[in-house]
Amino acid sequence: MLATAAASVMPCAGPAWAQRSDTAAPFAAARSRAADAPRVINRAAVGETFGDTSAAPDVPSPIPADDPSETRPEADDLDPQPATGQRAVRRDGDLSEPEPPQLRDGIVDVGEPQAAVDGVDPTSIDTRPVEDARLFENPPAPEDPLLFQIEELEPILDRRPQRLFRFEPYDPIGIKAGSFVLFPELETSGAFFSNVFRGPGARSDVALDIRPSARLVSNWARHALEFRANGIATYFNEFPSEDDRAYTIEARGRLDFSRRTNLQGGLSRDVAQESRSAPDGRAAGTRADVTTDRATATLNHRLNRLSLQLRGSVTDIAFGSTTDSGVVTDNRARDYRTTEQAVRATWEFKPTLSTFAEVAINQRDYERLDGAGIDRSSTGERYRVGLAFGSTGQIVRGETSIGYGIQRPSSALLPDVSGVILDSNVVWRPNAITSVAFNARSDFGETQTVGVGGIKSQALGVDLRHELRRYLIGTAGVTTTWSDYEGSTLAETETRFVTGLEYFLSREAIVFGRYTHTDFDSNAASASYTADEVRVGMRIRR
Repeated sequence: MLATAAASVMPCAGPAWAQRSDTAAPFAAARSRAADAPRVINRAAVGETFGDTSAAPDVPSPIPADDPSETRPEADDLDPQPATGQRAVRRDGDLSEPEPPQLRDGIVDVGEPQAAVDGVDPTSIDTRPVEDARLFENPPAPEDPLLFQIEELEPILDRRPQRLFRFEPYDPIGIKAGSFVLFPELETSGAFFSNVFRGPGARSDVALDIRPSARLVSNWARHALEFRANGIATYFNEFPSEDDRAYTIEARGRLDFSRRTNLQGGLSRDVAQESRSAPDGRAAGTRADVTTDRATATLNHRLNRLSLQLRGSVTDIAFGSTTDSGVVTDNRARDYRTTEQAVRATWEFKPTLSTFAEVAINQRDYERLDGAGIDRSSTGERYRVGLAFGSTGQIVRGETSIGYGIQRPSSALLPDVSGVILDSNVVWRPNAITSVAFNARSDFGETQTVGVGGIKSQALGVDLRHELRRYLIGTAGVTTTWSDYEGSTLAETETRFVTGLEYFLSREAIVFGRYTHTDFDSNAASASYTADEVRVGMRIRR
């Protein structure tokens, strides 16, 4: 009777789950499973017996349920087997399924339920459509209060693992705008830099930093849209040449052809100033504006446990001119376009563990020759195998892979760039107040250095986030990046330590402080340096 009553009232829980805080749900999330997979009730597990051992609830069974001499009858066609698209009702005492969530305000119109098979007890079958039943799973669809629904454009950059890492006492609730939700944010801070120019001759300065941002995301049952914009405005006191005037605008979309097939796409533009520590960055004069335009598309299709993904992208990178002592340098020879195509196959053992293999190729095209008259166009290949831990788990999320990559310059005067590649975006939540992120990125970068075919870089990092008090969160992390210049003996190592505190005044206001120490080591003369940065500010959001 309790199970029947629970099944009848569960549809009354509503879309309030879409804005649920992760911290409001139990930390140890129940084991997830495919929503459309029918489940057969284990009658022995719930204490049901048949035949001669059946008796009234208050009368002892004449034959113990665990009697080895008992002969159990075979199941017949009238057993309550779920039909396609249905599943068995959860019953009290069934430990194979999690407890249902508490009821929430709101109403979900589940429509006309699917009829049960003739001769089968209707209370034994969950007749709700799968899409409606998913509202009551843990975590519920759409799985995240910030609605990260378009994350397959480049899987290694999936933002959902960082959602698990950045646990907070409050989740932003956003501003509802029709069927969209707007998440605005403004961060202001004051900063001290011990080495503004990132060089051996350290010059210090202070700056005011302003970072507005906004995300507008859809909250639909099918398909999805997201628009994002953020900016950076930095005002240095003594060295205005180091001021940042950067911005990013992006649009993403997901088109659902069916529950197993979707097409995702994105368009973005990013404008930023080149770092003084970039391989071809200049230590004097103005910094070059770097404009990156990108278009990408991803087709996903699932075949039971096997998933296939096809990806393609086009990226244009353009460098603005620089001025040093009145001399203007044209950097158009550094402009190039990259096109990339990739295919990935994933086999799912369970929702929180999959293995995948991926092959990707790319083409980098320069419109102009470099200063030495060499065409720096190239083609590349990447081969990866790895493990994926899902995107909704409450203990582990993300993916990690290892493989081999090579970039072949078109010019015979330049050497190939090749080696082992390691990529990772994994977050582990060992308990309710601690999270650990493991990050790794491999890249074959471009340079105009004479005789160098490219830069093979590998970054490895670990970040820790811990709740010192309910509203006080501490962070610490270290990242090391190794860069080898193929065709040269030049090698560089950068190690960055970061630690900080965040105090949540309320859901809308956070005060923070952060300290960063950078140690850059190069075998080139007069290139090594150290730098410190101290930043204190406030973040306001909705």
